[in-house]
Amino acid sequence: MKLKVAYFGTPDFSVPALEMLHQHPDIELAMVISMPDRPAGRGMELKSPEVIEYAKKHKIPFFQTENINKEEEFLKTLEEMKLDAMVVLAFAQFLGSRLLAMSRLGCFNIHTSILPKYRGAAPIQYALLHGDKETGVSIQKMVKKMDAGDLVHFHTVKIEDNETGGQLYTRLKFQAALALNDFIVKIKENKITYTPQDELQVSFAPTLKKEDGFLDFANQNAASILNRIRALDPWPGTYCFLNGKRLKVLKARVYHTNIAPGKIKNDLGSLIVGTQDRSLHLYEVQLEGKKVCSDKELLNGLKGDLELKN
Repeated sequence: MKLKVAYFGTPDFSVPALEMLHQHPDIELAMVISMPDRPAGRGMELKSPEVIEYAKKHKIPFFQTENINKEEEFLKTLEEMKLDAMVVLAFAQFLGSRLLAMSRLGCFNIHTSILPKYRGAAPIQYALLHGDKETGVSIQKMVKKMDAGDLVHFHTVKIEDNETGGQLYTRLKFQAALALNDFIVKIKENKITYTPQDELQVSFAPTLKKEDGFLDFANQNAASILNRIRALDPWPGTYCFLNGKRLKVLKARVYHTNIAPGKIKNDLGSLIVGTQDRSLHLYEVQLEGKKVCSDKELLNGLKGDLELKN
């Protein structure tokens, strides 16, 4: 007998898991729930979330709302469906008590860290910010407290050297689908176990802001700067201020000679900055109003002394 499931998700990250559910022989995908359409692009035309685009293309029933908890008529419809489970991945809304208790097995959230590590909105980036060598995917039975429910499944994923936030994001959205498939096997075989999270091991990964991309060379070491550059690629990106102008830093590496922390110099055509312990070569950059270029191309267009400003 098929499991009747509703799926809650919004961005492209949520699509592989949705596709897996849609194509799974043991799943009846009853409903897809997502955020409303938003203006996007230069023309600011309304654009549907990626999961809604998928639902439309495959003629899956869907519903869009700014706040699912206030949709009284739709909640009645969901209740009448007699769902076996709800699956949530990057939905961008909290589910209230009524929804959490609505389906036979409950609501299950897919999270891209090994909980209780990095609860919150940006676990992928925080793993890279801290220089972790591995991360993973957890599935937890949802409770009202954020990302705090019992674990029902997890698996680890090795982080590659120099992997960026964007690259890890792409890998983990497919790992999320694999984890969900493994969890469905557990449901079908009646082998679900519920493991409470260790509250003493909790850490958080709050939503990133543009200012998190500021590179404070004078007060950070080289490793933490390099981790920040790769973690925040492609968004929000990392930057400093060169001669009063914002300079995006896309790629950097350790340099063989050191200069003072917070200082910057042109070393024979290479753009070098000093950190607390070692110097870095900023070899792919973008000055505000200009195109991405090499440090050599940037330096050829600058005159006079170089200065970093906070």
